[in-house]
Amino acid sequence: MRVILAEDITLIREGLQLLLERNGFNVVAAVGSAEELLEHGRLLAPDLVVTDVRMPPTFRSEGLAAAVALRLENPALPVVVLSQYVEQSYVAELLDSTDGAGVGYLLKDRVSDVADFADTLRRVHAGGTAVDPAVVNQLIQRRRDPLENLTPREREVLAVMAEGHSNAAIARRLVISEAAVVKHIGSILMKLDLPQNDDQNRRVTAVLTYLRGREA
Repeated sequence: MRVILAEDITLIREGLQLLLERNGFNVVAAVGSAEELLEHGRLLAPDLVVTDVRMPPTFRSEGLAAAVALRLENPALPVVVLSQYVEQSYVAELLDSTDGAGVGYLLKDRVSDVADFADTLRRVHAGGTAVDPAVVNQLIQRRRDPLENLTPREREVLAVMAEGHSNAAIARRLVISEAAVVKHIGSILMKLDLPQNDDQNRRVTAVLTYLRGREA
């Protein structure tokens, strides 16, 4: 199996290359940047790509972005991502490509068994999917209904707020005090994890979240 390995830290890259070669993999290129990964991935037509997430120049998600780009160009290309972090937006995009077939996302500190790791690479190469349980849990949290933690009263307040009413009008509509409305709105904004900025913008964002939830 012809493998391209991408890892910016030299010692880790050389260690992974040695590990792969000892387990029967043919590492056709071992690179240290996302740019090199893209270049060699397009030139060498590997059977599998194994890449780190954070690579030069900004050490954010360059490696993962390069893997996604290669995957979009060649949906049949198996990709295994190794990371210390769960990069949710890119993980979702990677898993969504061709229904997630031939994709792996593993957290580095949970890869402890060499034989199991090698088997995982072979499984992904064969079209399987290998995703760390911690990644799965975070993706489930990400895709969960953001309104589910609201109480029935908070949902009522948000529904009336979505109609464009002021706090006073919400209080009259629901026959509660205006102070109670303020308290409920504060709880809604907190549970929806909206950033502390302009209150009017937060109200608009809360309403948009409510409307998206109704459309789902």
